[in-house]
Amino acid sequence: MAKVADLYYQLDPWVIKEEGFDVAHNEVSEAIFSLGNEYMGVRGYFEEGISAPSLLGSYFNGIYENSHEENRVQYKGIVKRSHFMVNAVDWLYTRLSVDSEVLDLASSRIHSFQRSLDLRTGVLQRSFTWVTNSGPEIEVLFERFLDMEQANYGFQKIQLKAKQPVAVELILGADFNTIHQSQEMNFWQQEASEFHEHGAALLAKTLTSQQQIYSSFTLENNQSLPGEPVVRDKFIGRKLNVQLEPDQLFEIKRYTTNLVAKTLKPASELIEAGKELQKKQLTKSYEAYRQEQAAYWQEVWQNYDIEIEGDELNQQGIRFCIFQLQQTYHGQNPSNNIGAKGLTGESYGGHAFWDTETCCLPFYLLNNLEAAKNLLEFRYQTLPQARNRAKELDCQGACYPIATLNGNEASDLWQHASLQFQPSTGVAYGIWHYVNLSKDQAFLQGHGIEMLIEISRFLASRGDWGANGEFGFFGVMGPDEFQMMVNHNAYTNYMALKTFQYTLATLQTIKESQPERYQELQSTLLLSEDELALWQRCSDQTLIIETKEGLIEQHDGFFKLPHVDIHKIPITDFPLYHHWSYDRIYRNDMIKQPDVLMFQFLYNQDFSKESKRINYEYYEPKTIHESSLSPSIHSILAAELGKNQEAYDFFGFATRMDLDNYNRNTREGLHTTSIAAAWMNIVYGFGGVRTDGPELLLAPSIPEKWTSYTFKISYQGALLEIKVSQNDVQMRLLEGSPVTVKLYGQETTIAQEPVLRTLEGVA
Repeated sequence: MAKVADLYYQLDPWVIKEEGFDVAHNEVSEAIFSLGNEYMGVRGYFEEGISAPSLLGSYFNGIYENSHEENRVQYKGIVKRSHFMVNAVDWLYTRLSVDSEVLDLASSRIHSFQRSLDLRTGVLQRSFTWVTNSGPEIEVLFERFLDMEQANYGFQKIQLKAKQPVAVELILGADFNTIHQSQEMNFWQQEASEFHEHGAALLAKTLTSQQQIYSSFTLENNQSLPGEPVVRDKFIGRKLNVQLEPDQLFEIKRYTTNLVAKTLKPASELIEAGKELQKKQLTKSYEAYRQEQAAYWQEVWQNYDIEIEGDELNQQGIRFCIFQLQQTYHGQNPSNNIGAKGLTGESYGGHAFWDTETCCLPFYLLNNLEAAKNLLEFRYQTLPQARNRAKELDCQGACYPIATLNGNEASDLWQHASLQFQPSTGVAYGIWHYVNLSKDQAFLQGHGIEMLIEISRFLASRGDWGANGEFGFFGVMGPDEFQMMVNHNAYTNYMALKTFQYTLATLQTIKESQPERYQELQSTLLLSEDELALWQRCSDQTLIIETKEGLIEQHDGFFKLPHVDIHKIPITDFPLYHHWSYDRIYRNDMIKQPDVLMFQFLYNQDFSKESKRINYEYYEPKTIHESSLSPSIHSILAAELGKNQEAYDFFGFATRMDLDNYNRNTREGLHTTSIAAAWMNIVYGFGGVRTDGPELLLAPSIPEKWTSYTFKISYQGALLEIKVSQNDVQMRLLEGSPVTVKLYGQETTIAQEPVLRTLEGVA
């Protein structure tokens, strides 16, 4: 694997630290130091501005715009206009100047630069000393955090201190003049603005989607400076003239309220609601909110933390992953989803993809079931759009989009939007996986079965019959996006097969236990017995191409493709999409991410260990891991197969994907869904957890380098702690009633007294 780590940040088990400012790392650090609370996210950009390359990014979940130009290709089924998460208000806008010299870390003289993100509190701090051209040195500190529970609230603190008298001009405001980098334009128009005591507010809406954001701030400073009004188009702020006296600290705090409207509301209504929220925000102090966030994160870590003894790199890495995943999504609102970059950048347009259900959902299934359910409710809310998409593809039922924010297909690349059906089978898998762990029959027989019926309907109409009577999918693209317009892709076929089986089994249960609901489905969805018979026939005749030794062919003809030695590709060629011509990628056996290994992980107990070994050993040497999800899947299966060093190496690559900028594209935003997969590396990989059967399975192993590791999971309402050392496994019940699991294949009850077993594997 021709990728190496860019070790830049300081090692600390709880803090991401940057010592000294390197302008070459600026955009990467903006992504790394991102903050979010599911409702909104803000990159770690310098609020005072910088002339170096930068992505000043402020984003809100579900707030999007439509692309400036329509796709000129007018063939049916190809998306005419995309949509994307739009760069929104810079609510941290700050400008500092002394004698007309504006602070700019790309050109100003500074020393003692430090930046830190404390994972225990969610607080981002940055400090340095500014050597002004006029002589005085000013110690500067910036601090910011977001409220994780009252998600409209954001906070900023600025401290200034000098050893000599110096006059500083300070401007703080709310700015909607943000440029969406990928579109090179601004998408906002101002609706209203106003000043209020010690602050100001601004209301703006997007140009075409007509979504709105009300941003209001109030300033509190220890010199009681009122601030002069500053007004420009799409900007409102206050200017303060600060006189710094020797060794006296000047401090200013900003309380910001951001309120979004995903559908157009009267300006007066939104302004009034925003005022009430800000009024409520001001009933507590900055310090009180900061303490509340520390308490919030303390509870998160009590329930979700993974402790590793003997590996500082991966200890920091996995905590960073958990922190960013919790920031991105924790089930606040079923109208939210998880974008591939979360709320940390513009790459992938902020869209949700198929990996929400396959890679992100497990984290919530074993930590926060309500959040897991809300992820699926997003898909139910967007079922009408999925039905429309199926029609656009000349199919029946519902086809979930490969990329979306609002339920509509956002990808204008036909080879992805029209050939990849992982989202549809992923939703079906997510429903099955959620119900398998939660036993939530009400959801399954309500919203769940409606989605399953429409997905099965789509699959039956998009699939077709081969010359020998076999059913499968022709002209498709699987998760391995380096193979296009292939027939009988193993992933697509197998996941469709499992969808048919689950839909039919669920309908049979409903028919027997709730005949009235079954009749309702027949009536409202026009479900017929002939259609069920067709799905059964599709299921029975689905083709999976497999050799007599058990090697599954990724797609029909894959074994005959020209071979590429991936280890001879120079590191400077990454990412390949930026350095290779587009068609060059498609004409060999190089794999972006594993199709066969992916479904052998998702439905793990369907396959023998020997089958997984044969397929792993064939496909792993061909996989370039250009997808950030790929290392995690390899690590999990390598651990199961006892491939000790490989499991460990892939694990490190996954947990530090962004911290060490392995793919050289962290500046575009964090790989949020691979962050969730990195968590699976511990729990499903070394922990040996399997959740695809009737019982929870555990078969822990441990890397040779580690002294021990500990993780926690929620199962059947109980919070379990599993600690694995080089010699034994200890499991104990932290909360809830005793539960029974299978440990190394033996039924084991976990109760108040710790369960101690000898370790049976080393990964």
